[in-house]
Order: sequence, then structure tokens, then C-alpha cells
Amino acid sequence: MNQDIVNKVAQTLVDAGSTFLQDKKDAYRKAIETETNPHAKWVLETILENAAAAEKNKSPLCDDTGIPHVVLDVGKNAVITGEMLESVQEGIRQGLRTLPGRPMAVKGDDAQRLSQSEGLFEDPGALASAPFLIRQTDADKTLAHILMFGGGPAIRAKTNRVFHQHSTQVVINEIIDWAKESTKLLGCTPCTLAVGIGRSHYEASSYMLQALVDGNYHEQSEMEAFITQEVNKAQVGPLGLGGNHTVLATFMKVGPQRASGVRVVCLRPCCCFEPRIATVEL
Repeated sequence: MNQDIVNKVAQTLVDAGSTFLQDKKDAYRKAIETETNPHAKWVLETILENAAAAEKNKSPLCDDTGIPHVVLDVGKNAVITGEMLESVQEGIRQGLRTLPGRPMAVKGDDAQRLSQSEGLFEDPGALASAPFLIRQTDADKTLAHILMFGGGPAIRAKTNRVFHQHSTQVVINEIIDWAKESTKLLGCTPCTLAVGIGRSHYEASSYMLQALVDGNYHEQSEMEAFITQEVNKAQVGPLGLGGNHTVLATFMKVGPQRASGVRVVCLRPCCCFEPRIATVEL
């Protein structure tokens, strides 16, 4: 076990669960300046105040502290060993205890976990992370991106095929329709929409995760900005109270596509506190 990696990962998980990145703070401030609905503006201000308090106290941004998702960026000359992965897992366990994470790990065998009939482990560290996603990069270093995924966005997320009809706009319009429906039901708006498009459900979901890692509120592609603009026209607004800011931004990653009539799209309407993300060099 590499204790240095354990300590780094534990602290990074706490940072992910308690801190807004600077570009997200800037996005909230811009939304506050341009919001015309007074109730919505109060919600945006309160969310930002809550985030400042959580960062100061290193306390969770939300009671739903989330499931850890890890993306490892591995440089072409870097080496990943089983010991390193074990150390990352131990760092996650210790970080969940420090944050502290909400006890959410379900006891029992396969059937008992599905029915939740045996109850929960009291130890926050018993919560297993999602399987790691590993990407190759040109840099000669290894980065660990830790994201904390809440339950509400998972409930309102959608992964399905879209018949593209040889039109990019058909795919984009389908994403917009899904997003309008999901943001109306989510409750914890304003959202950040995370979109992945791939050749399989696994690939689309992995690109959705990567979109959150690579996304920046200061930079929106033409397609991302169009999706954000169109969903905001629905005027769901913060916490569903109406207003101009149902969505703060859209992060989308399009992977390789197969020669077929469908595109597999994964959409996650991230809540007002997501993406909860922090990065560390291992």
C-alpha cells in the first residue's frame, strides 16, 4: 500500500464532495447577474453561499454525498500497478469516512442487495466506488479525477438509441427533448447537462463521464451552447421556480461512431451541486 497515494486520494475525495471549482463559481455568479426572476435569483445566491460554507468547513455540499467515480489519466510512459489501484481504493474509503459520506452501502448477497432487505453498513467507507475508467494521455504523469454522483441525477438520466436520419440536428433535438423532461422532474436545478455519444451503451456512458472531467463552464462548443439555450427556454428555473437558468452549461463528448442508423446517447442532468469533482496527480 502506498500511503502517499492513500492520503492524496482521501483528501481529493473530500475536496470533490465539498468544493466548487472556480469555473463553476464563475458560472453561478454570471447566472445571478443575469437572472430576472427574484425567487430564482435567491436560489442561485443561496446555492453559492452554501458552497462557500461547505468549502470553508470541508463539509458535504449535499446530504446525498454521492457514489465515487474515478477517471485515471495515464501518461504514455507512466506505470499503473495493482498496488496503486489498491491504494486509490483505500484512499476512497478513508475519504468517505473523513467527508463524511452518508452510509449508503447495502448489505447482503445479490438478491438481498437488490431488495435492500438486510439494511445498510454504518461505515461510510463500505461504499464501493464505481469501476475505474482509464484513459491514455500524452503527459508523463498519472492523474486521478474523482467525481461524486448523487442519486437524483441517476434517476433522471437516460441512455438510449437515437435514429439519426443522417442529421446531426435530429440527434441534438432528441437530447434537448430528453433534457427538458428530466430537468422538469429533477428538482435540484440549475443543471449541468452531461452528454456522451458512442457506439454502445457502455461507450456512451463512459463518454458522458469524460465530458464531466473535461468540461469547463467558460468554454461551450456551438452544439453545447445550443442545447443549453434551448433547454433554458422551458423556464423551469432553479428548484423549478421559474427563471432563465434551468441549465448552467452542457458538457458533451462525441466518440467514434459506427456506420448504422442509430447513435447511442447517454444524458445525465447533473444537479445544482454537480459535477462534484477534484483532481490529483498520483
